[in-house]
Amino acid sequence: MGRVSDLIFLDSAGSSIPPAEVVDEVVGHLRRETEIGGYRAAAERRDDIEAGYGVLAELFGCEPSEVAFTDSATRSWLTAFDAVPLAKGDRILVTEVEYGGNAVPMLRRAEETGATIEVMPSDRHGQLDVGALELDERVKLISLVHVPTNGGLVNPVDEVTAKAREVGALVLLDACQSTGQIDLRHHDYDMLVCTGRKWLRGPRGTGALVVRDEVRRRLKPRLMDHSAAEWVAPDRYRPRDDARVFELWEYSVADRLGMIAAARYALAKGLDVIEAEVGDRAKRLRAGLASIPGITVQDLGERQAGIVTFTSDRVPAMELKDRLWQRDVAVTVSQRASTMFDMTRRGLDEVVRASPHYFVTPEEIDQALDRISSSR
Repeated sequence: MGRVSDLIFLDSAGSSIPPAEVVDEVVGHLRRETEIGGYRAAAERRDDIEAGYGVLAELFGCEPSEVAFTDSATRSWLTAFDAVPLAKGDRILVTEVEYGGNAVPMLRRAEETGATIEVMPSDRHGQLDVGALELDERVKLISLVHVPTNGGLVNPVDEVTAKAREVGALVLLDACQSTGQIDLRHHDYDMLVCTGRKWLRGPRGTGALVVRDEVRRRLKPRLMDHSAAEWVAPDRYRPRDDARVFELWEYSVADRLGMIAAARYALAKGLDVIEAEVGDRAKRLRAGLASIPGITVQDLGERQAGIVTFTSDRVPAMELKDRLWQRDVAVTVSQRASTMFDMTRRGLDEVVRASPHYFVTPEEIDQALDRISSSR
């Protein structure tokens, strides 16, 4: 079967390997489109697409009316953030592990509106220090990265949302790296964004946005088409009264069916089971890395998830990644521009990122450690 059959895959934080059920759903629908055309193939699956809102609602512990499908976590985040009203003097609070894809649009809107962006302090473990938060009525949005792209820490969610509610601030939870590896059903937030391609094991080009019903009425979506709103008269339109007001009419039906299949697959396996197994693999990997001379584990956080980052005192991160690929170990590199606040504070330019999912066996973790040790 070639390289993939021998590959030790440690890159689910990048783009994971989908289950056969997901591949079959996507490829099967594409084949059906070649037989009867895209419109008719979509019509055949209308009920399955509609049922997908309930599947994602189960995944996130929300109502189907609070779910919107998108084509990526980036699209979800931009759509939600762009709908938050901002004015001069408003405060946007971010974590030290804020992601570059979020930071750029925040900087742009801060320039446009006169709002300010402030970095919230971290505690000694590296996660957000809830006790040090200074909130007032000028805080309009807290951008909360749940699990950063460059490390295994897990930021608190419920405590931050409780404090935000005291001043009427909104919490936008970036669950890009936690959806599919952490059970999110009992967390409290106002908006959540995720991707399908990472820990959920769905196709690329898929994502979702959750907007609580009570929050949606405070937002002003600026990008709406004729699926988000009904054109009721030559000079009038009527927006939808659910989260689908954030959707666009055109999308890949095959990919959306694949994301729904991936969510069903995760729910069937058990979100608690997945979280425990991913945590076990990451713990085993961290412990093994810590025992290798010249390797430094760079993860922060009192609670840690499935992303494991490390550096070598001899080999640059990009070179080590390439060496490991030649030995059938798939990892990636996280660079400073992706999480500039955090990496600058810690004096890091790049780290090797390994992210083992539950389908990676303990024996494969041990084999990867041997290959890391001999490649360093």
